[in-house]
Amino acid sequence: MSDMPTHPIRFADLPARKRSHFKIEPDAAGRKALAEAIDVLKIPKLRFEGALIPTGKRDWRIEATLGATVSQACVVTLDPVTTRIDEDITRAFAVELDIPDEDEFEIGEDDSADPLPDTLDLVDVLAEALVLAMPAYPRKDGVQADVTSVTEPGKAVMTDEDARPFAGLAALRAGLENKDGTDA
Repeated sequence: MSDMPTHPIRFADLPARKRSHFKIEPDAAGRKALAEAIDVLKIPKLRFEGALIPTGKRDWRIEATLGATVSQACVVTLDPVTTRIDEDITRAFAVELDIPDEDEFEIGEDDSADPLPDTLDLVDVLAEALVLAMPAYPRKDGVQADVTSVTEPGKAVMTDEDARPFAGLAALRAGLENKDGTDA
């Protein structure tokens, strides 16, 4: 995919005391290549804009906004479903991550930091954020999935209600309360 957009940055080349702004708006060929890479029908509009912000002596944070229009296949009909995405994106990168021992494990306040790479392609950050923001199972308005029930001959089909873990316990408790004549 030669048309796949890239926007590599080297943290060592950035000014260590001020924000470095960026704006990524891939052209039609770049959006098409990205759509193929993330397996969607098309991406008519895409903009990723923000700043790389130094935090501490050698750590960095990305604060950005992602705006996109994405067309995906409906999981029921395969017809195109268009979704508008407007997301604020924050990513942290730390030189030294405190990795706990196996015996002691505690999630700190900020568990979102990734190891700081020498080079980071901002299009990779954009693609990850886009995939996470898209509907996992896009469905056209008003379309319902057909329900197919299959079971062994002579047996009743199990329903969603039957699968509820505490439905049987509630019925048992109600039966016991009626038998005792009390409202325990």
